[in-house]
Amino acid sequence: MASSSLDGPDRAAGKSESRRQNAKPEDRDESELLTVPDGWKEPAFSREDNPRGLLEESSFATLFPKYREAYLKDCWPLVQKALNEHHVNATLDLIEGSMTVCTTKKTFDPYIIIRARDLIKLLARSVSFEQAVRILQDDVACDIIKIGSLVRNKERFVKRRQRLIGPKGSTLKALELLTNCYIMVQGNTVSAIGPFNGLKETLMIKRELAKDSELRSQSWERFLPQFKHKNVNKRKEPKKKTVKKEYTPFPPPQPESQIDKELASGEYFLKASQKKRQKMEAVKAKQAEALSKRQEERKKAFIPPKEKPVVKPKEASTETKIDVAAIKEKVKKAKNKKLGALTAEEVKLKMEADEKKKKKK
Repeated sequence: MASSSLDGPDRAAGKSESRRQNAKPEDRDESELLTVPDGWKEPAFSREDNPRGLLEESSFATLFPKYREAYLKDCWPLVQKALNEHHVNATLDLIEGSMTVCTTKKTFDPYIIIRARDLIKLLARSVSFEQAVRILQDDVACDIIKIGSLVRNKERFVKRRQRLIGPKGSTLKALELLTNCYIMVQGNTVSAIGPFNGLKETLMIKRELAKDSELRSQSWERFLPQFKHKNVNKRKEPKKKTVKKEYTPFPPPQPESQIDKELASGEYFLKASQKKRQKMEAVKAKQAEALSKRQEERKKAFIPPKEKPVVKPKEASTETKIDVAAIKEKVKKAKNKKLGALTAEEVKLKMEADEKKKKKK
């Protein structure tokens, strides 16, 4: 009895220690579990890890659209070469339009068949071989997101898909730079290839704040932008506004009938021949008006167009007029000056010579 009483507290202490050691991981801080030392990289899976290989054969198949047939036919030798390095067989069936991958006896990595399955899925979703082959690496993951069922209306779906791509692919390029992932939008799916963290992170602010060791464990809501909803449903006003009339208990007056109108004008008491004559006169008056309008339109073609006024030449100014009398006087003065320079005998001889010339003529 004494021994049992002494062993009691020791057993209780042992149980409390075991409870502390076997504490659930939920009680621990999540930051301790998620922190990874810088520069740490998981070692590659080699044959030494699984020397006996796989016991059973695994295979996956996927269909591809008709427009991808030509591209897959060209790049299929490269696909087979990349998968043969990991001891995985790949077959392309152009008749059924399918791709199949399966393990072999030499395959030692059990997860490589999953990566091969993702490879053929990416190729079927219009991803180029150069980008799709990256999925065979250990530090690269992929995700094929279905966006076709998010919106029922086709036109709205096309607009939202175009908004994801952006003008000239600018939005898609920004997402690729932020997440370090390759993103391909094709049809009703979005294919993303990149690191595990890059597939989740999409904000540049979050990426920049993660670099700071002090802000890594703090809340980032104060740094994130806060947008106000501007989609206020404003009812469009009609172009023609109907003004409501004042309410009156009395009904509107009854419209006049044809008989009432004839009684008011006096036509009701006319004879049938007189009524017929009035109708004929009204028809002739309308015909005369129509005929006069036609004649006026025809006469318009014979009306001569208005001519532009002739611009008269400007009269010569008094300064530019040639004064003939003044020129004659100048010539006479010049002759007199020349004659004055000669002697009296030379002047007589010249005068006689001029008279002889006139006689000969």
